[in-house]
Amino acid sequence: MQVETEPLAARLLAWYDGHARVLPWRVPPAAQVPADPYRVWLAEVMLQQTTVSAAATYFEAFTRRWPTVAALAGAADDEVMAAWAGLGYYARARNLLATARRVAARGGFPQTVGELRRLPGVGPYTAAAVAAIAFGIPAAVVDTNVMRVVARLSGDPTPPPALRGRAEAWLRPHVPWLRPGDFAQALMDLGATICTPKRPACIACPLAGRCVARARGQAGDLPARRRARPRPLRRGMAWWIEAGDEVALTRRAPRGLLGGLLALPGTDWAETPCRRLPFAGEWEHCPTPVRHGFTHFALELEVALTRLAGGARPRQLCGQELIWVPRQEIGDAGLPTLYARAVEVVTCWQAAAPFAEPAVDPSRKEA
Repeated sequence: MQVETEPLAARLLAWYDGHARVLPWRVPPAAQVPADPYRVWLAEVMLQQTTVSAAATYFEAFTRRWPTVAALAGAADDEVMAAWAGLGYYARARNLLATARRVAARGGFPQTVGELRRLPGVGPYTAAAVAAIAFGIPAAVVDTNVMRVVARLSGDPTPPPALRGRAEAWLRPHVPWLRPGDFAQALMDLGATICTPKRPACIACPLAGRCVARARGQAGDLPARRRARPRPLRRGMAWWIEAGDEVALTRRAPRGLLGGLLALPGTDWAETPCRRLPFAGEWEHCPTPVRHGFTHFALELEVALTRLAGGARPRQLCGQELIWVPRQEIGDAGLPTLYARAVEVVTCWQAAAPFAEPAVDPSRKEA
């Protein structure tokens, strides 16, 4: 099926001019002013594995607090990680800071896809999006929405992830030299609002007459779905330790899942359950584990509770440095979602079954 490059772009851009979504990081098509590369990059990082509605809330908070890349570069690591808490995929936040500092040091963002790719955490999609939207580079920008649109336009039955490269190759000659950023965002909006995963609204699509999948009656069947692999289940235990009006937290190792974030101390996570307690004493166990899904596994985290006697506050436990936080401030500590849920579980459990008087002496030998 032969498609004229310019008419496709022109028709899509005409639709976009009247139907563009209003998003906090987006310059409206009628404004005809360049987009701020900082806002484009920040939004694209936040949108990775995150819904638009969730990203918008964080984006507005971040840009109020750190309105420029230089402001973000000068922020303390702990402040940024706390502000990111709840958004998930915390390696993004670490890369965010690393990139902000590198960009601030060089005096601004690089303006080519290749140079952008060399920034921490910037992959092919993000580099192409920043280049096209902020700098007007005619790059093929392929996210999940765009990949779906292209699969249907071209009739390509290849399932992801192999589809991504094929979609980019198909799209590249269709990217216009004028308004490539609006073209990219138009495809994103088309996929998000009309060419949706289920029941696409083909009757409202500006490209319906050029869609191979629609002509074949396959619009709802493409892209082909890859069979999902079952995620393994891992289990672990978190220790809720109170002393007076404070609760013990720890900071996770800087690398790996939830790296560098505050958390409850506890065991490792493994497929073989580990119910080890750090010391002998009177422990209570919340009857309901905290369940959380990571990309490659599901987690069940049991929470065990105890209260220390005598006001003692150990500084280390099972090799984990402890940080004592007032109970009333734990909600503002920037805990990731997993441990924020653990706090909710403990709060509900304690309301139903309050602790007895303190009875545990942390100086006793670890179990």
